[in-house]
Amino acid sequence: MADEQKLTSRRPYLIRALYDWVLDNDLTPHLLVAADAPGVDVPRQFVTEDGKITVNVAPSAVRALALENDIIRFSARFSGANYNVVVPPGAVLALYARENGEGMLFGEVEETEDVAIADSESSDDAALEESAEEAAKKKRSHLKVVK
Repeated sequence: MADEQKLTSRRPYLIRALYDWVLDNDLTPHLLVAADAPGVDVPRQFVTEDGKITVNVAPSAVRALALENDIIRFSARFSGANYNVVVPPGAVLALYARENGEGMLFGEVEETEDVAIADSESSDDAALEESAEEAAKKKRSHLKVVK
């Protein structure tokens, strides 16, 4: 094996597969995230003493969910306030169904390239905010009440 190829992380692929599997079984997907890992942007007031946060990522609980190879990002409400959440897949410790705990524990935080995360955050924050604004505009009905 003189020509050894560096493989990409399998964690983002497993996260997407498990997410789809949980939804296909009409369950609620939750992510357990190491909030202190590099590149993680979550509401700090909801992080536990051991540095973890559990997030409901069901389609009804988040907006603009992007499960990409280098970043997971979405908008969600925590105690009534909107937050843009950013998590590198390497910081995901587990993905499981709330109802029965079925899923996968990934274990240790995987090292990621901080440069790629920083570039991705700056370029995609505007897109996430725009999609959140568009979704808010779409919620208004085009119908009027006639008395």
